[in-house]
Amino acid sequence: MKPMKPMKRKVLGPVLTSASRLGLPAGLRADFSASLVVFLIAVPLSTGIAVASGVPVELGLITGIVGGLLTGLLPGSSLQVSGPAAGLTALVYEAVREYGVGALGILVLATGVVQVAMGLLRMGRWFRAVSAAVVQGMLAGIGVVLISGQLYRLADANAPSGGLEKLGGLALLLTETLESPSALVALAVGSGTVAVLALWPRWRRGARALPAPLAAVALATAAVTALDLPVDRVRVNGLLAAVEPPDGSDFFRLGEMGVLGTVLAFALIASAEALFGAAAVDRMHPGRRTDYDRELIAQGAGNTVCGMLGALPMTTVVVRSSANVRAGARTKASRVLHGLWLLVFATLLPWALEAIPVAALAGVLVHSGWKLLPGRELGRLWQDHRGEAAVLLATTTAIVVTNLFEGVVIGLALATFKVAWEMSQVRVETVRAGDGFVRARVIGNATFLRLPKLLDELESLTRSGRDVVELDLRGLRYMDRACRQALDDWAGRHTVLFEGGGMMAV
Repeated sequence: MKPMKPMKRKVLGPVLTSASRLGLPAGLRADFSASLVVFLIAVPLSTGIAVASGVPVELGLITGIVGGLLTGLLPGSSLQVSGPAAGLTALVYEAVREYGVGALGILVLATGVVQVAMGLLRMGRWFRAVSAAVVQGMLAGIGVVLISGQLYRLADANAPSGGLEKLGGLALLLTETLESPSALVALAVGSGTVAVLALWPRWRRGARALPAPLAAVALATAAVTALDLPVDRVRVNGLLAAVEPPDGSDFFRLGEMGVLGTVLAFALIASAEALFGAAAVDRMHPGRRTDYDRELIAQGAGNTVCGMLGALPMTTVVVRSSANVRAGARTKASRVLHGLWLLVFATLLPWALEAIPVAALAGVLVHSGWKLLPGRELGRLWQDHRGEAAVLLATTTAIVVTNLFEGVVIGLALATFKVAWEMSQVRVETVRAGDGFVRARVIGNATFLRLPKLLDELESLTRSGRDVVELDLRGLRYMDRACRQALDDWAGRHTVLFEGGGMMAV
């Protein structure tokens, strides 16, 4: 992918003009303008993710503020933006349902500590070794779970727990929605939001003035307010009232196996999403590349502070990061300023959130989940690499059936098995030596995965009425202990002479 060119000046004309009037240098003007664009995207996304996670909307804003003001200042990457991400929504929702909102602080704090430790141990680079099919499957699984859950919120209904339960209840949801006038109104608001999100970028003049998520939520809010529609709206209690730091008793919960498993899941998924997002953002611009270990430490520091405030976990948000690059950001100043604008908004204008319909935020997340699905990429992958496509589909299915953490573990196991299977290519070539004798040469990598095939081929030589006079092992690049023992036994039963027997000592 070629580096993406920064937005031309005319795309952000009004904002750039305002920045120019401030007398700012050209580089800072670009960062100032980009920060406003990212801020306008961050408000609806942060509040929507908080609602979908089952926590107060202020906690999503707090995570965005910390992601800008703290993580934005730390070394690691320059243009990617951190905040609450849709990828962790399902996991956070299940954790809140299981342990309560009060336990969120200790979960996120411990997650941050684990991430800092991983960064100090220089484990960040290892995330680059994860199969691309597993990453795509993880994103697709997140998309399916996110969409299936937010479809209920489109109709102002409560979603059941579990991916399969959400999918299985969609038919009943449709029936109940058709029978409820208020649910139909909410569905119309949410569906209209999705339609605006899909169509807004096609109107170039409008897209230059406002980002699509803000335009969609603003139009939905204006319609609901003007018509006084009977739909659920966001509830706001104030920024300080939402802060709930963990107390001493919460730390004892880290001894519970379930809590430790949740922390590990948070740490691995948040780290993977952050570093995969960093790799994607690096491909969008020609500037300095991300230092994966430092970025992992920065993400960990941010999550540690978020945990102290009882907020949502943070990771890289690709939507905000790509908007930051497209808006012409040059340094990390843009992401720091975006955090400052979020702080000002949450402090001075929290009442503005109370007018937003929940169905509109659900529409934003349905659209975000849809963009996580592979779509055409899956078709091309199936044509060229069916094994990779199978791993992708299996990972997605496992996430929907179980949960995000277990699904990714299953995907990694399948990807590892696929590589081991493909690397275990072995064949037997034979040469006639006369008088019914043949010479057999084994070529490739002899592992236990292909041992049955190897023995079948060797046995077929003796069943044909011929005797094997020589077994040449010099064509083997690798042979494990199981194959060595099996070939020893087979050669002993058929009085075969080894050629290149030194290969047996593996």
